[in-house]
Amino acid sequence: MSGIGPVEPGEDTCHHPEALLTGAARPRIRLTVPPRHRRKAVLGVAATLTAGGCVYVLTAPSPPPEPPPPWPSQVVGFAYGGAAPESEHAGAFTFGVSISTEPGRRVTVDALTQPSAALAVSTEPPAPFTVPAGGSREVLVTVYVLDCGEVPRNAGLPFLDVTLRNERAVQKQSRILGGGYPEDLGAAIEKACTRSAP
Repeated sequence: MSGIGPVEPGEDTCHHPEALLTGAARPRIRLTVPPRHRRKAVLGVAATLTAGGCVYVLTAPSPPPEPPPPWPSQVVGFAYGGAAPESEHAGAFTFGVSISTEPGRRVTVDALTQPSAALAVSTEPPAPFTVPAGGSREVLVTVYVLDCGEVPRNAGLPFLDVTLRNERAVQKQSRILGGGYPEDLGAAIEKACTRSAP
């Protein structure tokens, strides 16, 4: 073939939608989705989001548990308050003890005793009593000499056995009261036993 003229498209040639057509309006492409397919698409998206939320809730790490409260012995303090006026009971020694607790931690004193069976103890107020959180409580303790032959006259005297309770546990432990308590108790026992000697 020879000659000059417009080049014609060959077989299987089609126009690109973006190509300008000479002498014709640009074709409008309209995509329509049937309503039932739209509903299916919306339901599919909703189901996917719900499943994702459930997976997140089920696999999300749980917050760490709160630490347990401290042991009662860790939040309570004892201070010797000095000897009280002489008791009417012969062979008795009365003294004050200030019991305090840390803020936010209350402690119940279930019992206050002496490790020696030759000594008896009573308190005012009587045990059990509670020391409020972050507060203190003044307690009068009276030690009675029951048996001068068996009463200890050694380093065992400074100890006072206490049973403490809070929301975590019940603890029994020996407390050493300083501030002159051993000397005062020793002097009171010596006086009581000297007085009762024949």
